[in-house]
Amino acid sequence: MTTLRAFTCDDLFRFNNINLDPLTETYGIPFYLQYLAHWPEYFIVAEAPGGELMGYTRYSGGAAALMLCVFTVMGKAEGSVAREEWHGHVTALSVAPEFRRLGLAAKLMELLEEISEKKGGFFVDLFVRVSNQVAVNMYKQLGYSVYRTVLEYYSASSGEPDEDAYDMRKALSRDTEKKSVIPLPHPVRPEDIE
Repeated sequence: MTTLRAFTCDDLFRFNNINLDPLTETYGIPFYLQYLAHWPEYFIVAEAPGGELMGYTRYSGGAAALMLCVFTVMGKAEGSVAREEWHGHVTALSVAPEFRRLGLAAKLMELLEEISEKKGGFFVDLFVRVSNQVAVNMYKQLGYSVYRTVLEYYSASSGEPDEDAYDMRKALSRDTEKKSVIPLPHPVRPEDIE
């Protein structure tokens, strides 16, 4: 049975099976700790019991239990209420390859959207590589639409050109007129993002 719980500092040393995926953006430990300190309610991990070698041992109440970190979602609340831009932002959504296509990402997105609703957000947004059509299609199935294209958002490695991102959004109930998801007619640059 999958268990959803708050991410802890100890999880930073246990989620390499997820972070080593080439489509997952990785960050330094201080970045994760900043999110954990400022937006702990937006930092969720799921665990599945199992006896697989990629698992890690976790001690609870003196008894050992083997757990495998399956997926995480990391986000924050940001923006301006006055300009109707207060929103939830998905910083990272990662599912271990062996647990994909089970609806886990959809469940995590639903949880993040619920948190954003409770915080009075107008929308939830995220950035995704234009080339990651599997993720783009998944987000579309979850009700997200492309708000704008951000040119050269993702830094490339080994001399390749930087990659564009889609800024995808889903309006929440507070945005009754759905203004937050009206697509921009032109691309923007990373420095143009507030």
